[in-house]
Amino acid sequence: MLTQEQLVAAPDEDYMNEEQLEFFRDLLTTMGVEIREQIESSKKELQNMQYEADELDKAALEEERRLQLRFLDRQSKLLPKIGEAIKRIDSGEFGYCAVTGEPIGVRRLLARPTATLCAEEKMRQERQEQNFRDV
Repeated sequence: MLTQEQLVAAPDEDYMNEEQLEFFRDLLTTMGVEIREQIESSKKELQNMQYEADELDKAALEEERRLQLRFLDRQSKLLPKIGEAIKRIDSGEFGYCAVTGEPIGVRRLLARPTATLCAEEKMRQERQEQNFRDV
């Protein structure tokens, strides 16, 4: 099994070979397990929260609850993306930009293993979205 250092140091012609795909499959699988555990833990914490009589304590508790719900929402949205990334590994599409077909890059995939766009395409889309917001 490759290490992260070996993955980054690999030559460009080795991009998304079997070892690299297996590295990302393991990374994504581990992420999925950890996220499911975090979701379960957060749900239990939310269920066990006590209501406080004091207004300041109540406000702090509500803020904590709001942050946990936001965290749960973000994590639950990430799970399907992880599943889709694993499907892209199976189909041979993982690591390549969905728009341009260019390699996404190992460093970007290490930072965001569910990425479907290369950095250039993502920046182009963000600029385009910014232009629409400014109009």
